[in-house]
Amino acid sequence: MKKILLAAIAMGMIMPAAAQDTYESARLLGSDLNGTARYVGMGGAMEALGAEISTMSTNPAGIGLFRHSNASLSFGFQSQADAKEFDGLGKTNMSFDQAGFVYSAKVSPISYVNVGFNYHKSHNFDQILSAANSLSNCSQNGLTYEKGLRGDARHGGYTLDFNKQGDVIGWDGDADYRAYTFNQADYMNSNVLLYDPDDDNFYWNEGNAYTFDRAHRGWVADYDFNLSGNYDDRFYWGFTVGIKDVHYKGYSEYAESLLAGGTSCGSVAYGDERKITGTGVDIKAGFIVRPMDESPFRIGAYVHTPTWYELTTTNSSYMLNNTKFGAYDEGQSQESYDFGYHTPWRFGLSMGTTVGTNLALGATYEYSDYGASQNRIIDGYDYYDNAKTSKDVNMKYNTEQSLKGVSTFKVGAEIKPVPDVAIRLGYNYLTSGYKDNGVRDMTVNSPGNMYASTTDYVNWKDTQRLTCGVGFKVGKMNIDLAYQFSKTDGDFHPFQSYDAGQNTGVTKVSNKRNQALLTLGYTF
Repeated sequence: MKKILLAAIAMGMIMPAAAQDTYESARLLGSDLNGTARYVGMGGAMEALGAEISTMSTNPAGIGLFRHSNASLSFGFQSQADAKEFDGLGKTNMSFDQAGFVYSAKVSPISYVNVGFNYHKSHNFDQILSAANSLSNCSQNGLTYEKGLRGDARHGGYTLDFNKQGDVIGWDGDADYRAYTFNQADYMNSNVLLYDPDDDNFYWNEGNAYTFDRAHRGWVADYDFNLSGNYDDRFYWGFTVGIKDVHYKGYSEYAESLLAGGTSCGSVAYGDERKITGTGVDIKAGFIVRPMDESPFRIGAYVHTPTWYELTTTNSSYMLNNTKFGAYDEGQSQESYDFGYHTPWRFGLSMGTTVGTNLALGATYEYSDYGASQNRIIDGYDYYDNAKTSKDVNMKYNTEQSLKGVSTFKVGAEIKPVPDVAIRLGYNYLTSGYKDNGVRDMTVNSPGNMYASTTDYVNWKDTQRLTCGVGFKVGKMNIDLAYQFSKTDGDFHPFQSYDAGQNTGVTKVSNKRNQALLTLGYTF
């Protein structure tokens, strides 16, 4: 078979509206345990204790407990255990984690009004993910082929045929428009590997084994603006307006060895670079009450609105065909589009108390239903260039079937053996946001699917975080150190199962992180 080297394959049709799929957007859900070293050292359990700048992003009323103005700066290192360098990303990386201030003003003999600003890195995306396993009776190109047998998007498929430019496109039945179920990965598979120009037909090859590597980079930066107050040292209130700045980049390489008639026939390889950038806005409100005048025991509660994101995602993908089959040796695909995303509401309850001047104890519970998050299709823009969006209904159903409610439990303690030295311990437990049978479903009739350039996904399980720290007071300066170890296990899927009797090579993976954090603070 004579093969043609195709330098680039462009997307066959450009659609005016776009969204994103459940698993790509889920990267933005929740937050890391991060902030000042004092907050991290106590496991984040300070939402009722307050007087800690990091509570600005959880319970804003915690800022109302400040009696003096304060400024702080935090940075450190994060290291991933059991990881090898990939795409230039090492296992240990420096991170700038927090910077902010609180200005406290006494407005009456029994009340304070405080204002504050805080930057903190709520997500650190730096992570290396690797997996490898065998395959049987399936392959990624087999998924593309199977969808072509289904005929139309209502049944999770399309009809493969050529457009006027001579590219293979997945059409929605016999209609004259492209099926949402035909994504960028399908586009490359169909044009490069599946189509045989010798007999004008389509064929698929069974996979034998795969390897996968991905390097995630980037962050979500939170810029919080707070107004809070204290009345009679019994009731504390606060509001925070947050602006989120998203910078995500992931580069992955996926390779499959293929079989033809039970015999090795070569391999295919895919490379994909995905970037997500944009901003979001949310509002947080909370209160803390000390119900008994003679007791330091405090109860707090808070609520966060959804974060309303407007985002842009771009990808650059390629495919190499090292077999004797197909029409081309290689192909490429690039796309860029805008979409909206709304995270779910978030609710929290907390308790805290002090014992004399030597011991502080805190506990917090949070809940957020990840299944309530929404991928949004941009329908246009108003006079002020604000996006007008609508819910991606079909992708929303996939989100509800794959994601679930998440509970976070935090406990922490601070002990002062002497007045100017504090020792801290904390524990943080986060339940999984993914259902065991959750699927990154490439057959959903949604524009969020059409722009997908990869098929892999991970159903991450519960997260456990152990923390400790120490703090020193030197005049008006405070120096705090913290250490955090976190672990999350998961099940990696190279692609979804699309038929009975398949071994899709589901692989156990783990994300183990070590963080060292330093905070320098000044009280004035």
